[in-house]
Amino acid sequence: MTTAVPLSNNTQLSVNVTAKSQEQSLYQSSGAIVAAIVVGVIIIFTVVLLILKTYNRHMRVKRELEPKPTKAAMPPALGQNSNSLAQQPTVTFIPVDIHMQNR
Repeated sequence: MTTAVPLSNNTQLSVNVTAKSQEQSLYQSSGAIVAAIVVGVIIIFTVVLLILKTYNRHMRVKRELEPKPTKAAMPPALGQNSNSLAQQPTVTFIPVDIHMQNR
């Protein structure tokens, strides 16, 4: 006598294999999407960094090549008598010895 294998078990086994392979492919595709996003962000940051470096270099060269404005030798004197020489204020620091008594 031969025994027949029920079709329901065979069909359920193939559905489980198919479900696992779909689940596995979803995990793999989601990992690939995350990796693509990370690579894209790195590329964008690299491009922005290169643009900023180029702009910085351009502006530095422009500043260095510009003629520098000449400064006045002496600022104009303030007050009523502008013909007298302007005196620069000086600050003198005199150190004071502080003796602390031990109690």
